[in-house]
Amino acid sequence: MKVFSLALLTLLLAALWTGSQGISFRSPYGACCYKEMFVRQKIPAFLIRSYQKTPSHCSRKAVRVELLKGKKFCVDWEEGWFQQYRQQKESTSTST
Repeated sequence: MKVFSLALLTLLLAALWTGSQGISFRSPYGACCYKEMFVRQKIPAFLIRSYQKTPSHCSRKAVRVELLKGKKFCVDWEEGWFQQYRQQKESTSTST
């Protein structure tokens, strides 16, 4: 029983330490887009909270779009509707 308690305490302390050090065990590829994550239909602009380009190490160039409810989808950067949305966002942010 003492060995189990010591092992559990050690794991707990290690988890606390890594959390305080900002160390993440997540894969850097978690920000990438894969085939099944893409949507083809237009997403209404009022539903989009934010968007972010995928990192350069990803195999597919895309944009991760986060909706107001927190769901994330991938969109082809070259999609016409997304380019219009992006240009509209950029023009409103520079005019304010």
